[in-house]
Amino acid sequence: MTDDELSAHGGEIGPAERLAMNRTGSFDWDLDTGHIDVDDAGLLVFGLAADEFDGRPATLLRGLDPQERVRLEGVVRHAITGGENSYSAHVRVEAADGTPQWTQVQARILRRDDGRAHRIVGIARDATAEVTHSAFVMDLEKRREVQTSIVERTTHALSRAVTVDDVTASLTGPGGLARLGADGLCLGLAENGSLNLIALSGESLEVLDDFRSRRLDRGLPLAEAVLSGRPRFVNSFQDLGRDFPELTPYVSRMPFRSACYLPLIAQARALGGMVLFYRRPSSFKADERNLLLGLAAIVAQSLQRAILFDEERELATGLQATMLPRRIPQIAGGEIAVRYHAAWSGRQVGGDWYDVIPLPRGRVGVVVGDVQGHDTHAAAIMGQLRIALRAYAGEGHAPSTVLARASRFLAELDTNRFATCTYAQVDLAGGTVRGVRAGHLGPLIRHTDGRVGRPKLRGGLPLGLATVFGDEEFPETRLDLVPGETLVLYTDGLVEQPGTNIESGLEALAEAVSSGPPQAEALADHLSETLWERWGSGDDVALLVLRRTPDPGTPRAPRIHQYIHQADPQGLSDARAAVGQALVDWGMPELADDAELLTGELLVNVLLHTEGGAVLTLEVLPEPVRRVRLSVQDRSSAWPRRRTPGEAATSGRGLLLMDAIAARWGVEPRGEGKAVWCEIGPEPADGSAGGFPVVAD
Repeated sequence: MTDDELSAHGGEIGPAERLAMNRTGSFDWDLDTGHIDVDDAGLLVFGLAADEFDGRPATLLRGLDPQERVRLEGVVRHAITGGENSYSAHVRVEAADGTPQWTQVQARILRRDDGRAHRIVGIARDATAEVTHSAFVMDLEKRREVQTSIVERTTHALSRAVTVDDVTASLTGPGGLARLGADGLCLGLAENGSLNLIALSGESLEVLDDFRSRRLDRGLPLAEAVLSGRPRFVNSFQDLGRDFPELTPYVSRMPFRSACYLPLIAQARALGGMVLFYRRPSSFKADERNLLLGLAAIVAQSLQRAILFDEERELATGLQATMLPRRIPQIAGGEIAVRYHAAWSGRQVGGDWYDVIPLPRGRVGVVVGDVQGHDTHAAAIMGQLRIALRAYAGEGHAPSTVLARASRFLAELDTNRFATCTYAQVDLAGGTVRGVRAGHLGPLIRHTDGRVGRPKLRGGLPLGLATVFGDEEFPETRLDLVPGETLVLYTDGLVEQPGTNIESGLEALAEAVSSGPPQAEALADHLSETLWERWGSGDDVALLVLRRTPDPGTPRAPRIHQYIHQADPQGLSDARAAVGQALVDWGMPELADDAELLTGELLVNVLLHTEGGAVLTLEVLPEPVRRVRLSVQDRSSAWPRRRTPGEAATSGRGLLLMDAIAARWGVEPRGEGKAVWCEIGPEPADGSAGGFPVVAD
């Protein structure tokens, strides 16, 4: 309505005029006749002139898209048939110039007394502005949700990254690009005037391998972003070669249409740069740029923490390495392997250590230990204690004396720290092991048949505490290591984890030792690979593996050794089976039954009448007559005596069986104990039997 028209009405604006000024019109639809009256404002909303309208609903809806017409008719039909009194709908109308606009129809349905609809009265208004604004808001909200998700997921993934490798893995691993909302990624670190690419992820990005390490200059866009500290947003990736000619041969080989080059800056220090590549074109709106700059800040902070951690880690492990032995001496009669694994806790190094000490008379001392605490002070104390213990052991003192003096030394340092350790003197020539413990875990022994034992090694208080409490007693325990058996010493980090039972850790270690290869180095590697998840989780680990050289004899005179624990009821049966199988393998099956019977008699006598286990040796004597020799060694100095058992006696027949089956037998002193032996096979030429007179068994 023009100003003149308003003047004609005396300046008064009525309801119809107000609606028309707001592009709102009305309609009255007679359902019985099908005629619909629409005022001029309503026709304008539907894009029709007054002379174009014939009162038919189909003509009114002519400007609607067919799908929109079907949708509106469905809304009206549902309201009429459903008994509703009103309805509302938004429909898209094509203006004469092709501009899309939105029309809102609101109507009331008038019904007769029987409920039948006969008339619809309503309004139609131009809702283009509010619908457009609503779509904009919805699009904006959707973009904000996506951006928030990108930030949250990236922050969560990087929060668990500890090392630089962890950071790159979280960005390039499964789901990494999806978290960033990108199709490709390149990550570079600035080091000593060079820009080194440490991560590439995305299709065809391997073409950038030529730029893995380049001088940090402005010849490349990422280097320019790092040097200037300003991001570069590339809307047309294919045009990138114009500004950086060196990239021209590579741009066409990558399927991207846009990219952003972001400097990684933390605490005013340029750590490097990150490139995000996109297959879609992008104008990089203000909110997108803010998002990308925020991502760069998050990655930069994570990298800064990781770089600092790696530097601290290198310092800590370097300090620890200087405290441990530089080399392990070669030993006669055996092989030794050592391993040290540091926990992933920055400067929080532990005081775990190992050592191998040459001793007088061909013996060797082996030790693993752990100083209380996880800091550089613990590592320094460990270094002093290791040297002191090595000196005491090298003087030839007994194991109990070595630990007593080491405890006194630690207490005199006045550090308020204690230490645990297991120390053993090993005579590889005879297989004798004298072990002591100071509050530490006991060793494991892998037998020649793969079984793993946990010998009961007596012990005392931890070093330092033993002196403070006036109890420097460290009782020794003697073990026997037969040829081919392996002694395993370790610290608690290998078997103890927070929230888990240490017994389950010991069982896992025993299983790993049993299933591993027999050689010392190979077994140490096997334990490292098998238990790597335990190592590095929170505590250091020191490991020492000592194997006595196997003694298989010769092809003509083979030999086996086996240790039978007194507390192992299955050991007797296993030993009998091993003897029988060995004779079959050596081509002497005719002697297997007798050998198994005598093996049982010899071992039962030892296990019942002595303290401790027994070492069984089975060997072939090739000269002058090929016979089998069985020998059972124990630690008792009491020799067997012959008896004459009665008919109801349940024992006393062992030596009688020996006389009846063996060609020869006897007893020999062996160090602290004795060895009972017998030979099976052809009678000796002189017909002699027995090695000494006996009166009972």
